[in-house]
Amino acid sequence: MAEQLIELNVTGMHCNNCALSIHKLLEKKGLNNILVDFAGEEVKFSNTTDTALADIVKGIEQLGFKVVDDAALYAPKFYERVETKFLFCALFTAPLLLHMVASWHVVHNPVVQLLLCLPVFAVGCLHFGKSAFYSVKGGTPNMDVLIFIGSTSAFIYSLAGTIQNLGSQYLFYETCATIITLVLLGNVFEKRSVNQTTSAIKDLVKIQQVTANRMIDGAVEVIRANDVHAGDTLLVNHGDKVPVDGDILEGNAALDESMLTGESMPVEKAKYDKVIGGTIVQRGNFRMMATKVGSNTVLAQIIELMKKAQAAKPPVQKLGDKVASIFVPVVILIALVTFVATYFLSDSGLQRSLMNAIAVLVISCPCAMGLATPTAVMVGLGRAAKNGILIKGGDTIEAVANTKYVVFDKTGTLTTGKFSINDIKVEGDAHIELIRGVITAIEERSNHPIARSLVDGLKDLAKTKLILRSAKEEKGLGMRAEDVDGNNYFLGTGKNVNSDNFNLSLYKNQVLLAQIAMDDTIKPEAAALIAQLKAMGITPVLLSGDRNSRCLNVAKTIGIAEIHSEKLPDEKLRIIDIYKQKGKTIMIGDGINDAPALTKADVGVSMNDASQIAIQSARVILLNTDLGSIVKFLQISKHTLLTIKQNLFWAFAYNVVAIPVAALGFLNPMVGAFTMAFSDVIVIGNSIRLKSKRLK
Repeated sequence: MAEQLIELNVTGMHCNNCALSIHKLLEKKGLNNILVDFAGEEVKFSNTTDTALADIVKGIEQLGFKVVDDAALYAPKFYERVETKFLFCALFTAPLLLHMVASWHVVHNPVVQLLLCLPVFAVGCLHFGKSAFYSVKGGTPNMDVLIFIGSTSAFIYSLAGTIQNLGSQYLFYETCATIITLVLLGNVFEKRSVNQTTSAIKDLVKIQQVTANRMIDGAVEVIRANDVHAGDTLLVNHGDKVPVDGDILEGNAALDESMLTGESMPVEKAKYDKVIGGTIVQRGNFRMMATKVGSNTVLAQIIELMKKAQAAKPPVQKLGDKVASIFVPVVILIALVTFVATYFLSDSGLQRSLMNAIAVLVISCPCAMGLATPTAVMVGLGRAAKNGILIKGGDTIEAVANTKYVVFDKTGTLTTGKFSINDIKVEGDAHIELIRGVITAIEERSNHPIARSLVDGLKDLAKTKLILRSAKEEKGLGMRAEDVDGNNYFLGTGKNVNSDNFNLSLYKNQVLLAQIAMDDTIKPEAAALIAQLKAMGITPVLLSGDRNSRCLNVAKTIGIAEIHSEKLPDEKLRIIDIYKQKGKTIMIGDGINDAPALTKADVGVSMNDASQIAIQSARVILLNTDLGSIVKFLQISKHTLLTIKQNLFWAFAYNVVAIPVAALGFLNPMVGAFTMAFSDVIVIGNSIRLKSKRLK
């Protein structure tokens, strides 16, 4: 059977344990490439088996989840909402709790208590029981198993006492009802808190959901941004969001690009400039041609990268996942041991033994461990995105911990990448007009900062342009090209080729035509960045293909002591490998020649205006070209990892302390249920704190 790639929207997942149960179900059905993102409510897998999609959907829904067409548009029915279930149960639980303090005869009647508890128990069976049954059947028992066993034990014990008229000491209807109601209350807070942790992606998705003004034969029709096709002409006015990526055909405007770059200052745009979907027109209006639509837009790619990043587990999460996967059977075993030990080894009797066992069941909380890492990662990634830092994987956050070296490329990274042409020295009898035309024609085919600067500097001076048959970039050297007459050209640099003043050479059929002198300017914030890195105990390193004299000049100006100049891509690779052996190494670059080194480093960081290959090779993309983003990235990563460790400590410590305390009889089941319900909220709350936490 041919491989089918399937993507489902699944609602009802509220922690990593939910995702784990779906993952194991799909594994048992023989599916491959499984990705379950509980925060993004997405399940992806490839199917090469004969299993029908309907059977897969049925299996997922039997676990207690809901497969929908569009999670963003899905609105559960009133009676399906967890808030409704909680309010309904609270209505019946309140009188049951009142009987413990009030002297009303009616609420002390066992039959009245049974009638008050029965609706709550029914909701509990439907809400927790179905999920518990199918999770056990699927071999992945979840937290609902503990809640269901605990509440059912209390109900059956009380029901037996009522039928046999054994007296008030056998009635624990309020325990059954309170366990269910308090856990539902915890689910309400948990649901709202998780929504806050995923707000970054949801905000970006909302940006996509705009309308567009499409121009057809002079008339304007309003359509959804999803219905725009490449090549459509769109009218964008003051206050509008740019619907898709494209090029301005007519008009000018100031655009707010802060949602992409974190840069608060508006960016001026004019004819032929590129605009990005989701950015806001603060002033002016223009006509544009759509060039990238749907999943090809920058915004759509960022959303997809963030979804994948949230699903990538840091190594620190693996311990939590392992414990969570065996947690429920272990807790049930502890509860059974508690019951047997209390009943046979002490004079507590059946009632006390049962209450201690139920307390063990309802106070334990595997969800806290399942939520500890992903919620912190989601908030950290979201905060980074709002600062113009796109992190491709949650595991990247841990990968930068204890960074020892940050290796910089020079051109376009520490320098502006905007070069000025100081001089062109013509060799032999070649004409300057011809030289300008050859340079422009060749460098138009490159995305390197030097190439772009050459084209910008010569486009108004090059009167005649060479017609090329082919052109290709050679990593670390320059461009090779062939014209329609079969002449071969090389424009670039190499070791011991250029003098200190002239750093580029142009050859035609291996004969030198001209030499070009270019200067680059250092970014104003570069020196401050290097000082900050040193203060953080990180050693900055300069690694460049440029000439030694220029590298020394830049390094001396901004304070870098370790320099490696005139290095080709394979040499850069070896140097990165040497630094990796000495300590955790980050590489920051922007050119094609940096791509191998970006991949080799522990974490590769690429500038947004870099070549596409560099962006694909890097694990972090700085959408804002301000170098201060590097320190912000390191700070966010550090505090996200700290938050993960705090969450895991709480989750483990809570269970290690709470379960023995409950087993020894120091906690009644209602207090246990209350504590368990809010342990998740504490973990999520600590993660949400990262949104506004002051970073040091």
